[in-house]
Amino acid sequence: MRYVGLDVGKKWHYVVVMESSGQVTVQQKLAADPALVRRFFEALEGPCRVVLEATGHWMAVYDQVEPCVQEVVLAHPLKVRAIASARIKTDRIDATTLAHLLRTDLIPRAWVPPRPVRMGRELVRHRAFLVRLQTRLKNRLHMLLAKQGVTPPAVSDLFGVAGRQWLATLLVPEPAASMRTRYLALLAQLQTQLRDVEHTIDAQVAVTPDAQILMTVPGLGKYLALLVAAEIGDVTRFPGPPQLVSYAGLCPSTYASGQTLRHGRLTKQGSSWLRWALVEAALHAGTRPGPLGRLYHRLAARRDGKTARVAVARKLCTVIFQMLSKHEAYREPSSAREPAGR
Repeated sequence: MRYVGLDVGKKWHYVVVMESSGQVTVQQKLAADPALVRRFFEALEGPCRVVLEATGHWMAVYDQVEPCVQEVVLAHPLKVRAIASARIKTDRIDATTLAHLLRTDLIPRAWVPPRPVRMGRELVRHRAFLVRLQTRLKNRLHMLLAKQGVTPPAVSDLFGVAGRQWLATLLVPEPAASMRTRYLALLAQLQTQLRDVEHTIDAQVAVTPDAQILMTVPGLGKYLALLVAAEIGDVTRFPGPPQLVSYAGLCPSTYASGQTLRHGRLTKQGSSWLRWALVEAALHAGTRPGPLGRLYHRLAARRDGKTARVAVARKLCTVIFQMLSKHEAYREPSSAREPAGR
């Protein structure tokens, strides 16, 4: 058996091939060209296991290497650094360390989502990116009006039909007039793209049972539901709700030494997209009747809105874990089982 450490880069990869005895037989730079990568691994004789870290654009390299070798292991980057920290860091040292940890079976593994899950993640993340661009454009238009001392009319939506007509005909001096025209044109193009991607997401939701189950949760619309389903993937990979909470980065950091126990800020380790989706859902759930809404308002009154959102997001993790594990839709808990505040 050969053990291959692969340090992935944008333009170059560094490869170290190690025998079972620990002897390094190959160490070289490899151009980040898919054909060259496949050719290199196809030329390796005998069974091979390859390890690379889950950083950057690992997915493309993983798909290139997987058909050519016996196994590709995805390493958790933070845990690898905790095991093998080094004062001197180079691509060669990183690749050698990965190969050695793989040979000694010390690689902290990261979960490899199936390709359909990865594609689902990219789709909903793309929509979230477009929505953020749209928000930035709208903010720029509000700023432009404020700089001209213009107060928008009392319309329900400044960027609806009536609001757009008012913006398009508003008399402002140059260069504000040209900037206004460009912003509105960009906004129209962006909203066209958003409609296109939302049609694709609608079709994806229709064939994703987990997303349909999650849509029954207060605060989770179809886009957030698909995002949460894609980020979680196979819920059985989590032993229980606390592990899902940790994966979402919603548990507080803990310092324990002797008789001292102190909790700090959220760890924010894991899926930042899952954490964002759950906090967004918690914000929406807080505006609705029911136990989640009551929990939000109770904590917001006693502490603050941010603490309330995080607490409801953490509760949602537990609810979602139970729903996906049992394949059941959301049910309002009875008053006896209503979630309690911290």
